[in-house]
Amino acid sequence: MFPRMYRIRQTFDRTSVRDIRETVWGELTKFDLRETVRSGDRVAITAGSRGISHIALILKTIVEYLNVLGAKPFLFPAMGSHGGATAEGQIGLLRHYQITEEVIEVPILSSMEVMEIGKTEGGLPVYIDKNALQADRIIVVNRIKPHTKFKGPIESGLMKMMAIGMGKQKGADLYHKAAIEYGFPKIIEDAAKVVLKNVPILFGLGIVENGYDETAKVVGLIPEEMEAKEKDLLSQAKAMMPKLPFDDIDLLIVDEMGKDISGVGMDPNVTGRNRDIIGTFSHPTRVKRLFVRDLTASSNGNAIGIGLADITTKRLVEKIDLQATYMNCITAISLEKGSIPIYFETDQEAMRVALGSMGLIQPERCRVVRIRNTLQLDEVEVSEAYGDELLQRSDLEMLEGPYPMGFDARGNLLGLRLHETRKQDLSD
Repeated sequence: MFPRMYRIRQTFDRTSVRDIRETVWGELTKFDLRETVRSGDRVAITAGSRGISHIALILKTIVEYLNVLGAKPFLFPAMGSHGGATAEGQIGLLRHYQITEEVIEVPILSSMEVMEIGKTEGGLPVYIDKNALQADRIIVVNRIKPHTKFKGPIESGLMKMMAIGMGKQKGADLYHKAAIEYGFPKIIEDAAKVVLKNVPILFGLGIVENGYDETAKVVGLIPEEMEAKEKDLLSQAKAMMPKLPFDDIDLLIVDEMGKDISGVGMDPNVTGRNRDIIGTFSHPTRVKRLFVRDLTASSNGNAIGIGLADITTKRLVEKIDLQATYMNCITAISLEKGSIPIYFETDQEAMRVALGSMGLIQPERCRVVRIRNTLQLDEVEVSEAYGDELLQRSDLEMLEGPYPMGFDARGNLLGLRLHETRKQDLSD
């Protein structure tokens, strides 16, 4: 017996940028780059490994602006050890986001070679991608958002990209190890300050997304204001972040996990699952069992974060690239996030086991929440056990139900009954 489900809608802050190209162009114009960028200057632009909305269009607009100035821009992967810590693997990750030489119309110089540019106050060496360091100027582009591993005034964003992303596998490995002793906020801030002092950073472009995975803000920051302004943008990102509709959940079903969804596949800022060697952060959501069904194609087999689940499927496990997953887990000092949980041939088998592990509560009375992934949370399914609470919640709209869970002939859940949404691509 499986519980019957309701389809509901949540409403989040929908602040968004109407015209991406115009907004980015406007942010670049305010810098008056004609005074600092000379004709013929080689300008390196970071390209990360996250599924940032409109990232190809944002990068292409920067390139177009630099071309007007007569500069010679190029992209370089700034993603630490991602992509299996290989130059080819990192190019492959960028390709999933339409970041290619053909689309952006500039060279992409991918290498794992780094050079030391200085040391932090604590004596840790700071590394930078060799190709980027040979450029005349560097532009840092990244989304600013809550980190999946720690909490602090600076988390995931421009400062982290300078400290870890641009340091490739060598830098990422060192700083994750050092974080066990010093803590991530200090490591990131100290290393990023060394980069700002010793490397010709032209500017940073910080991106904030809303609860619908849409671009909410694009802000250009000069090096001198990068640290302070990023702290403010992080607060805004946290306020706009989507969340689950209920805090007490017996079974959370996640249809897909992946590196394009979160740095650890399923965002702990949503699920509340954040076990880590450096400690855990408090979270209101309490999930007894977490069942993840599949891995996104854009993950290229990197299933870091699978260890945060209690149960999964054989089809997900068979998609795991152990080399890519292990390299990411080892570099991030997150061995526990690579642990493969028990898995079954079908969703029905996995759910029977999960619901049967709740104690004396009958499966059909369990509190179940089903989501597509931890990025798309506006429409979700919740079980009939939440019925009374739904009636008392003015912030939740009941769209349909209750109806029985649907399975195909092989015993796997049918797709969620949600309206289709997609990120705009370069042609939009």
